Amino acid sequence: MTLPLKLQIKAFRPVKACGLAQAFRLAAATLLALPAFANSTLLESVKQNPQQARALCSELKDLNGQGLSYTSSEAIARVAAQQKLSATDAEILATYVVGLYCPDVR
Repeated sequence: MTLPLKLQIKAFRPVKACGLAQAFRLAAATLLALPAFANSTLLESVKQNPQQARALCSELKDLNGQGLSYTSSEAIARVAAQQKLSATDAEILATYVVGLYCPDVR
């Protein structure tokens, strides 16, 4: 038994919309995960070299003493220049280091 065309179209739309929604969610999750994969070597280098993390903590504490937050544009620019990183990578690195090695830094 074949349904009239109007009913076939209505029956097909929810399936198609559901499929698109699932595809969109998968694509969004994949795109959100890409920066984490791209930065894993950056964070791994600090994890393997705690002296580098402690040195960065010291620099960030000095910036705090000057009234600068480690998330300020000046602090991020300084970390980026010293580590030869983009501003985004420098911000990720600084946040990671503060979270693991120097939580007293603000």
